[in-house]
Amino acid sequence: MNTGKVILVGAGPGDPGLLTIKGRQAIESAEVVVYDRLVSQAILDLMPQNAEKINVGKQSSNHLVVQERINEILLEKALEGKRVVRLKGGDPFLFGRGGEELELLAENQIPFEEVPGITSAIAVPAYSGIPVTHRDFCSSLHIITGHQRAGKPLNIKFDALVQAEGTLVFLMGVSALSNICAGLLAAGMDPNMPAAVLEKGTTPAQRPILATVSTLTEVAEREQVQSPAIIVVGKVCTLSEQFDWFDKLPLKGKSIVVTRPKERAGTLCGRLRALGADVTEFPCIETVPFDPCKEMEEAMKKIDSYQWITFTSPAGVSAWMDMLFKASKDVRALGRIRIAAIGPGTNRELRKYGLCADLIPSVYDGAHLGEAICAANPTGKVLILRAEWGTKDLTDALQQGGISYDDIRCYETRYTSPNLEKVRQLVTENAVTVTFTSASTVKGFVSALGDTDYSQITAACIGKQTEAEARKYHLHTITAKEATMDALIERIMEGD
Repeated sequence: MNTGKVILVGAGPGDPGLLTIKGRQAIESAEVVVYDRLVSQAILDLMPQNAEKINVGKQSSNHLVVQERINEILLEKALEGKRVVRLKGGDPFLFGRGGEELELLAENQIPFEEVPGITSAIAVPAYSGIPVTHRDFCSSLHIITGHQRAGKPLNIKFDALVQAEGTLVFLMGVSALSNICAGLLAAGMDPNMPAAVLEKGTTPAQRPILATVSTLTEVAEREQVQSPAIIVVGKVCTLSEQFDWFDKLPLKGKSIVVTRPKERAGTLCGRLRALGADVTEFPCIETVPFDPCKEMEEAMKKIDSYQWITFTSPAGVSAWMDMLFKASKDVRALGRIRIAAIGPGTNRELRKYGLCADLIPSVYDGAHLGEAICAANPTGKVLILRAEWGTKDLTDALQQGGISYDDIRCYETRYTSPNLEKVRQLVTENAVTVTFTSASTVKGFVSALGDTDYSQITAACIGKQTEAEARKYHLHTITAKEATMDALIERIMEGD
């Protein structure tokens, strides 16, 4: 029997952008993922669809699965010959009990490795404008667990911490905040020493609470601070107001749902998160190539009869190229055929295969694409590769121009609804913006949510056709000036 392997992966403090490249590679290749409560949904979405997913949901004083059982699960799955990823918030070896989880594996000679994660002890203060070290204020950093076992006092040497005169970072210490502050004061710390509680750090819900050691407990109680949060004590906290860059991001805290297909959502989601948005991925459509596609196969056989090949989406490009590769052909099969693409996104997909569009219309829709092809005055036939339910705008324009064409539907659009309950809760309880990059994403969104008051939802639409579809359901629409991701993001930033 083949023995599997266990990889401890640190997921970082919350922002999915802080996951390491090696950590992502491990998750994407996992057969089993055992994960904790604090791992962000965006990182969980990286798990392979066919992977076994085990939620052990650990949080302070409430363990969905006790630690001993977690250790056993890792061993059992490895003994089944599986590639197991143990996914933990922060860094597994910094108060993450990663060492404990490896002990049973080592005893049973199970191969393992550890992929470090970015720790909240450094990242969360950084996102709040607090450098944990600064030569004008301190010469050391001390990271302490604030976790207090039931019925037992904190095992912290407060005298030594105060004498060190460094920055103090307490993890898992919200429930023990009053005891921590009291311990520091009793050990002789200046009552006016700057201090902070940083709630839900590195996420769009991040909230820094600034005070002093003598007032922090009272302020935190008044502000109803909840876990996860970390405590920072030291003069560096005074720099927060000057250096806090995260709270100044233009979309900080804005709730946005992205409906693009999963394989094409990454760039938009990443850019919105980089602007501070709270992004929920809701790929309510997926594109599935027809396989086999007799019409596309026939077109390939007579490819020399076409003067132009026209793509109306990245999905059409990938469907065509996949068929070429299956037939043991490559881009050389296109010969001298000219290529038309509906917009920059489709052209970017072409570039992945070493191709570049000869023609992109000034307005990125079917009608203008057809007009641009007509203006190129083709003397030969045009091959169109697009979705099953593509609009007639493109073919109508070609007909009016007297252009001969073959219109091949090479993929279908299916509706999906992952994260449905989360999205349903968002749209009913919050002011939400939903991005739509095609009419089909609108249809998929409405199909998933069903009977809902859509008038309270802002629909950020990439073009007029998408806007028209959104208005059928009384969505409040804002529309990009041109059909590009740049323009769509700019429109979202402008607001209503």
